[in-house]
Amino acid sequence: MSADVSAIRRAMAENGREPEGPARNARAERLLAEAESSGEAALLVEALVHQLEVYNYSSERDKMFVPFARLLRLWDERPGDFDEFTAYRLFWMFKWVSGSLVDQPHIPLAAIEKWQGEMERRYRLAGHSERAVRQGELEIARHLGDLPRAERAYAAWRAADRDRMANCHACELHDQGDWLAERGRDAEALEVWAPVLNGEHTCAHEPHAVLAASLLPLLRTGRPEAARAHHLRGYRMVRPMESMRGSTARHIEFCALTGNEARALEILAERPSYFTDSGNPASLMEYLAVTALLMDRLTALGHGGQPVPGPAGTGWTAAALAAHARAGALELAARFDERNGTGRVGTLVRERLELRPLVDRLPLGVRAGRPAAPARVPEPAAPAPEPASVDLAALLAEARRLSDAQHPGAGAAWAAVSRAGETGGAGLSDHDRACVEDHRAMYGALEPAGAAEAFETAARLYAAADDPGEAAAAAGRAGYARALEPGGADGALASVTPVLERVLALHAEGAATARQASAVLVCRARILGRAVEDAADETAAGQALTALEQGARALLAFAEPLRGEAGVATRIAEGLELLGDVAAFRGDAHGALERYERAAAETGAAGLPWYGVECLAKAAGLAAQLEEYERAEAAARAALEHGAPFVPARGRARLHLRLAEILAAGGQFTEAAEQALDAAHWADESGESATLGAHARHLLGGWLLRLDRAAEAAAVLEAVLPDLTAEEHGEGAVVQTRWWLGEALTALREPREAAAHWLRAADIARGWPDQRDHAMLANLAAQALYRAGLDAEAELAYARAGELWRGLGDVPALVRTLRVRAWIAVREGRPGPAAARAFMAEAVRECEAALVRGAAGEAPRLLAELADTHRQTGELIAHACPGEPGEAPEYEEALGYVDRAVALYAEAGDGFDPLRTSAELVAGWLEADLGRPDAARERARRVLGIHSGGAPDGTGEERRAEAEALLRYADRA
Repeated sequence: MSADVSAIRRAMAENGREPEGPARNARAERLLAEAESSGEAALLVEALVHQLEVYNYSSERDKMFVPFARLLRLWDERPGDFDEFTAYRLFWMFKWVSGSLVDQPHIPLAAIEKWQGEMERRYRLAGHSERAVRQGELEIARHLGDLPRAERAYAAWRAADRDRMANCHACELHDQGDWLAERGRDAEALEVWAPVLNGEHTCAHEPHAVLAASLLPLLRTGRPEAARAHHLRGYRMVRPMESMRGSTARHIEFCALTGNEARALEILAERPSYFTDSGNPASLMEYLAVTALLMDRLTALGHGGQPVPGPAGTGWTAAALAAHARAGALELAARFDERNGTGRVGTLVRERLELRPLVDRLPLGVRAGRPAAPARVPEPAAPAPEPASVDLAALLAEARRLSDAQHPGAGAAWAAVSRAGETGGAGLSDHDRACVEDHRAMYGALEPAGAAEAFETAARLYAAADDPGEAAAAAGRAGYARALEPGGADGALASVTPVLERVLALHAEGAATARQASAVLVCRARILGRAVEDAADETAAGQALTALEQGARALLAFAEPLRGEAGVATRIAEGLELLGDVAAFRGDAHGALERYERAAAETGAAGLPWYGVECLAKAAGLAAQLEEYERAEAAARAALEHGAPFVPARGRARLHLRLAEILAAGGQFTEAAEQALDAAHWADESGESATLGAHARHLLGGWLLRLDRAAEAAAVLEAVLPDLTAEEHGEGAVVQTRWWLGEALTALREPREAAAHWLRAADIARGWPDQRDHAMLANLAAQALYRAGLDAEAELAYARAGELWRGLGDVPALVRTLRVRAWIAVREGRPGPAAARAFMAEAVRECEAALVRGAAGEAPRLLAELADTHRQTGELIAHACPGEPGEAPEYEEALGYVDRAVALYAEAGDGFDPLRTSAELVAGWLEADLGRPDAARERARRVLGIHSGGAPDGTGEERRAEAEALLRYADRA
């Protein structure tokens, strides 16, 4: 074989491992030309097979037909140019070509049927089962909408024998389930897909495609959580694969129908070429249809003018792209239907375009908030409609009722009163307008200065309405609002003191209610609380804390004797909460917890549980800090139950996150992940995706990993990384996220990507005072690089980790790095056995030196590491030995090292018996290879004796099985 032929074959093998796409296809075309010029007939066949493989898994599937026809002609004319493998591939690819014809509307239906018949004839002559033929016939019948033929083909497909020409199990199950789902039998489809989804059957493109196909059936059968998991897991898999446009379309469709339009836009933006790649018109039609569906959703939500990603070279809005994509999808459908003589394809496309959301919003755990509110474009002037009549009296009655009940809805009710008063109502009294301003300040999300002004306006209007008690209460609230401004506590305290004196006097005269008077006491106490936060030093803080405690006790002294009067229960609760704050400031967690719980109980007993939400949240945090997790969970659940209907989105996110953290601390990771998912959703809704939402997703990713849901964890952690910054979230959060992501990618068998994240995390940890995390991350990266076969990079990473372990004084960890470096040294293209022996010798020296230093309690572990080094040295010598076992002197040397290992394990103690017997078996195999069956049998019997009782972890069973295998081998020797 010439060097050129070998080089072409190597190049084809390398090209097959490259990512899908035009670059790989172009190289296959160049290699075909080189194969033709070589004059080697067999090489030309191999190059045509290679070209067909890369075309099939790309966006240029329409290029398959010419090289396949050429390959088939070569088979007919010169079958001797084909070896067993290329002959097998020819018949295997017949399925690809025959199945792809239906996706090309320019190919006549008669030609498609002819090729299907040709495939059937050739399979029958070659002695292959008709299973793959009937599967192909089903696809034609489905495409035409010929239901009776499709049902016959489906039944014949499943009844036919499986042989080596049948599609792989995973692909067959995908297509079977797809047919069932198309027939409306979602539950049956999901059952058929189960072996693919659980990993029993996989291939290069499965479960990728099944995960995408399962999304809508899962939603339609009421399993949204599973659908979310399949989206997170599945989109990661199809994302890098150019040939999977149809599956990507299904992920976009899923997002468009679950309130995740922004996520769908992100996916749409990743491959602009998907809008124009014409090699598979059927998948292009699907992609355009779901694009139109998404854009219609955006337009319906009021975002028709929003810029969106689309075909390159044009700036698109949602409305414009909707029209473009719909027209493109329907035009392709019309071409298919014209070719087929039916209306089936157009019907399916129109049904897809008319789909409606299956759920209002399904949080995914990745950042994808709703699109921004559309800019309001002034409409052309039109005659003003007559103002709608409003029942101002009814609105006022409802607002007063809610105010008297201290209900959180009072703010919105008074806002409705204000709007009605402005649009032709009968007018508002001074007292009504005072209530409007008062509640606008309380619920209107104003800045402190704006709130203070509104409270002051309310106070003046209450006074004008001859309600001095409410005027004083509003003035007290204005003082507290001023205290919220930077450095405003002292001035606010001075302004509220005369107000307090006045309202207490009014109460004594019967001119102010207990609720009004206690409101000013509450405001004064709150201002004292702000003074604690504003204190410049420890002394000032202590004085302010004493003043706060006195203010809280004064409030309680006034309110508790009046417990039965309207509105007083919440004042008592506030006094207890403030005393809880005092205890917390002083480090008395138990005292603070007890007061917060009492405060919440007061509001609950009064029928005002929403007032206790903040106290419950504080109680939950303190109980968790004290590791009283059941108590913490109860408080957090109560806070969420009472607060969720009333708190804004940001507050709701925090409540979900507090409960999530408590559940995780108690080991309840499944529900913790669910609560973190909700926290991320509400953070997105509040516009805090990059802050509070990022923290929630960071934790969600870690907890999903703990639950062995690595694919979902990886998707969440990859999505959150861009939002995490050292400045906002701290270096620790960034490092932890990359650490978890490395673990998730390792579980997904993506070691190269895992190593990249661990190395970047290690670079951050490099500057930390404690270098243990730095060392561990460098070690993890080295392991991943080793698994990825990147030997040079792994060697450097292990060297880095070893020096860090040396600096930390961790000899066992250092020794393990040296042993792996020894094994790297004997890999192909590395320094070789001499370098490997040097690393093992250094590991021995490190262990022996540590034993001499005599660290207390470390001797057994160090003896075991020394033993393991000797055992691996023996294995390495035998592994690298060039001669036959019975003839090579190196085997004697290897046996000597393993014998030393056995002795050292015994010296280390009974706790190392499994390692000792492992070494004993290695020695036994060496004895057998050296022609000493009696010695080998003796070692096997020793292992059987040690493990005669078995072991709970199954080690004993494994050792016994290997020892018995060694006995049988020795008997044959």
